[in-house]
Amino acid sequence: MKLFASINNGKFKGKKLLLPNLNTTRSTKSIVRDCVFNTLQNEIKNCVFIECFGGSALMAISALSNYAKQAYAIELEKKAYEIANKNALSINDGNIKILHGDCFLILPTLLESKEENLILYLDPPFDLRKGFDDIYEKIYNFLASINTNNIKGFVLEHYSKHKSPNKINTFNKVKFKNFGKTSLSFYFN
Repeated sequence: MKLFASINNGKFKGKKLLLPNLNTTRSTKSIVRDCVFNTLQNEIKNCVFIECFGGSALMAISALSNYAKQAYAIELEKKAYEIANKNALSINDGNIKILHGDCFLILPTLLESKEENLILYLDPPFDLRKGFDDIYEKIYNFLASINTNNIKGFVLEHYSKHKSPNKINTFNKVKFKNFGKTSLSFYFN
């Protein structure tokens, strides 16, 4: 049985996107997506949105639907990456790029090549699959080590039992929302 999610708002509102197998990825809930894009509505227009741990590219496509200038989704898992590509083709918008590989290896090059204001969306696996047991520390260390001149801000979707720091690099946590097992931490200067 195929799983789908719909775009909730913007120019692709109502568009159905394929979801990968829930055994390998976890799709962002509709209420969480709504919170992200309602919160970012004034920030996202004409920005470049980069979704790490992209799964189906649902957040990247939702960012384009909400008038981001360009969007990227980075996904390591092969089948999820293939579904993200299908979803990107289904919206017929040349401003989305799906990248296959490790976010920590791809993102630095992507950040260096972009001069526009960037918004990062980081949504690592909650279930701490093999190789992900220290994922939050890896994310914080990575964000603390990068040049942030071209980054407008970032959003971390995380397991609610995990307490995100109040400050990372030059960014302060400006908003926190809890949705049961899922929480969002918004960081901006």
